[in-house]
Amino acid sequence: MQDVLAELAAIWRAGGTAGLATVVRTFSSAPRQPGAAMVVAPDGTVAGSVSGGCVEGAVYTSATEVVTTGMPRLERYGVSDDDAFAVGLTCGGVLDIFVEAVSPRSFPHLDRVVDDIAGHRPVAIATVITHPDPRWLGRRLVIGPDDVDGALGSERADAAVTDDARGLLAAGRSEVITYGPDGQRRGEGMEVFVASYAPRPRMLVFGAIDFAAAVAQQGSFLGYRVTVCDARGVFATPARFPTADEVVVDWPHRYLAAQVQAGAIDSRTVICVLTHDAKFDVPLLEVALRLDVGYIGAMGSRRTHDDRLTRLREAGLTEADLSKLSSPIGLDLGARTPEETAVSIAAEIIARRWGGGGRPLSDIGGRIHHDDDGSPSALGELSDRLSHY
Repeated sequence: MQDVLAELAAIWRAGGTAGLATVVRTFSSAPRQPGAAMVVAPDGTVAGSVSGGCVEGAVYTSATEVVTTGMPRLERYGVSDDDAFAVGLTCGGVLDIFVEAVSPRSFPHLDRVVDDIAGHRPVAIATVITHPDPRWLGRRLVIGPDDVDGALGSERADAAVTDDARGLLAAGRSEVITYGPDGQRRGEGMEVFVASYAPRPRMLVFGAIDFAAAVAQQGSFLGYRVTVCDARGVFATPARFPTADEVVVDWPHRYLAAQVQAGAIDSRTVICVLTHDAKFDVPLLEVALRLDVGYIGAMGSRRTHDDRLTRLREAGLTEADLSKLSSPIGLDLGARTPEETAVSIAAEIIARRWGGGGRPLSDIGGRIHHDDDGSPSALGELSDRLSHY
């Protein structure tokens, strides 16, 4: 929903009712992930996408009907090849989409969600998408780390869903959880979609050089909150890095250590070391390589890399620590310009995050998409998961 939040909030603040369609579950090679959303405004205009264009026409019709009836519904697209082609889901994937009407009456706490996301505060929305009692459908909780707004229908259900949603929020994951009709953990009958909106992951770019400007632009494009840091104030200026969220003048290792101390670094953080100067690189990497972060890459030639490793070993880093380092940074794309180099760095970050091998898709078989754990799903998993629907 985050990608259509501005449009949804504008309709909500005007007192209108929007049709909101949200991907809550996917199987096989579905084109969008859970949480992707499409909004149909009162004037019929559309924002967002649930399938990259495959099933938008059918979903649009459902959204307009739900606004009229006020009855939410859970719909599935692409169960069979015939069905997939009938609605345009030619990739062969399967999508579960929850369609509901959103207004100030049906979603009174939307303004709280908007404020939390804008303020980089973690928040989760837990919505009932299936239940034996149709009156429960569309009920939701808005859940923060320390507070809850809304109600589902019983204290037991509220407590169980709140506890589980906070676990998903801490992990930055969105998924469907199954309960008994009253929130029983081992039961069946009620399904709740938890959409987690954790603060954007961070990209720290060290070294205020021309390559850093291109990397910052790529990082922003990929959804990172980008910080550029350099000890040289004459180079580290907002004017030189217009796409960065912040530009910091400080010694890189000192800044990173302070961010760690402040709890501002997590397992999703990406660190790009572009200074290729030992007096900056080595102290910085001494700090970085001891952290549990998503990616650490350092720019430099093969000779610079070898010298850097020698210095880091002398500083006491282990081979396990050094194995976290991607250096020379980026994938082999034959890049020459700063912009091309930034693309190669972004490609390596994506591959590291999702477990991709960096090879042309035309050279490999099997599924295109990878699961969150980085491994391709077995096709047999689809039938197993469908059997529990």
